Amino acid sequence: MAAKYVAAIDQGTTSTRFMIFDHTGQVVGLHQLEHRQIYPQAGWVEHDPLEVWERTCQVIQGALDKARISPHDLAAIGVTNQRETTVVWDRHTGKPYYNAIVWQCTRTKDICDALANDGGQDRFRAKTGLPLATYFSGPKIRWILDNVPGVRAAAERGDALFGNMDTWIIWNLTGGPNGGAHVTDVTNASRTMLMDLRTLDWDDEILGIMGIPRAMLPRIRPSSDPALYGTTPKDGPLGATVPVCGDLGDQQAALVGQTCFSPGEAKNTYGTGCFMLLNTGTEPVPSTSGLLTTVGYKMGDAPAVYCLEGSIAITGALVQWLRDNLRFFDFAKHVEDYARQVQDSGGVYIVPAFSGLFAPYWRSDARGVIVGLTRYVNKSHLCRAALEATAYQTREVLDAMEKDSGVKLAALKVDGGMVQNELLMQFQADILGVPVVRPKVAETTSLGAAYAAGLAVGVWGGLADLRTNWAMDKRWEPHMDAETRARLYKGWLKAVERTLGWVE
Repeated sequence: MAAKYVAAIDQGTTSTRFMIFDHTGQVVGLHQLEHRQIYPQAGWVEHDPLEVWERTCQVIQGALDKARISPHDLAAIGVTNQRETTVVWDRHTGKPYYNAIVWQCTRTKDICDALANDGGQDRFRAKTGLPLATYFSGPKIRWILDNVPGVRAAAERGDALFGNMDTWIIWNLTGGPNGGAHVTDVTNASRTMLMDLRTLDWDDEILGIMGIPRAMLPRIRPSSDPALYGTTPKDGPLGATVPVCGDLGDQQAALVGQTCFSPGEAKNTYGTGCFMLLNTGTEPVPSTSGLLTTVGYKMGDAPAVYCLEGSIAITGALVQWLRDNLRFFDFAKHVEDYARQVQDSGGVYIVPAFSGLFAPYWRSDARGVIVGLTRYVNKSHLCRAALEATAYQTREVLDAMEKDSGVKLAALKVDGGMVQNELLMQFQADILGVPVVRPKVAETTSLGAAYAAGLAVGVWGGLADLRTNWAMDKRWEPHMDAETRARLYKGWLKAVERTLGWVE
């Protein structure tokens, strides 16, 4: 019998999951496990790559067991991942030389500042679409090469391999030291600050400036690859041979899962951070408003499709901070219960610049603030202000996107964990002044990776097939009057000003 399901490994910032989908895009199996967040010092964030791989093996088995599905029923596997998080490991042993340096980590500020001293923050933007920022992988690789003994020599010998988390997972999934595929896709490569957006290849000039040996970099492949990256070995975590042929950075995967295949279509994913992507077609559009130009996807031999992206570092992570650091509640979903106990935030704004500000500011000298505090304010007001912070940051990104693209958004497709928070979704529609639309399958990141893999092996015939799977779950219309919207947003912009220049 032909294999009838497609699966996705979704390796995220706080957890890893394995999701199994049928031909209609419905979830038939899911297992998810968290991994540790490691904070060696202020501003530094790490993950243990071996722990992440162990969790990956566990969630694969857990999802198959729960769904009572045999691995032989899987037609293909796709991978999606937290982008920019950087691992360097030994190709012979599979052991990392150092923990994974997470996208949120700010330890590379001095490297970025030194690079910017000779050409400014936009030194590489014409080629890569990215400003110099601690966010991206290139400076993280440089930090490991400069600070971990023996790694530079190993990289120059060809013994040290670099990958974002997609590359680490695919390498291990397809055999690891025994012939594992050392590959990445165009979307993840476009987040390293080392790939030329037009050639879709590593740029030798930037590699030379950064001091990164080309030998340690993975091969760049399409996001959906009929030639396959590799297959899972019979003695691997699946216990069967399954093609691995889809790979997308998590935000691009959500774009595919939301079927935003036409120029002008946009989605916003609400997770640890918030990421809005606007499809701009087959030509990269440079940003003058603090956005990133990035690859959206590349399906087989078809031309690459590009996006403008607004990246926000802290959204869902602010709710986790209220839960874990301030002990406001035991479960993140309770933030909505407290927020509903008040009519508004009581004049409070929280700007969560915990690791600086991303789009549209790109200021690593910013730090978080809570402003507008009075004796009247209680826990519920702070919970509401935390949710509103996500909506305000999204508004800033949307304003920049409309300025760069000249496209006025008609509605915003949303996905990710926070879209179950109906208070947030209504406030988001109110502060944007456009409808917000949630799909029936809200976990579109995993779905997009499954689509990429399934397209490669013919489970779906093309992008039109995927569009027929998309269905709306709920739509929020804006109810706020223009005067209130303008007043609240003006207060937010004033609060953001208070975060700037905090770190000398």
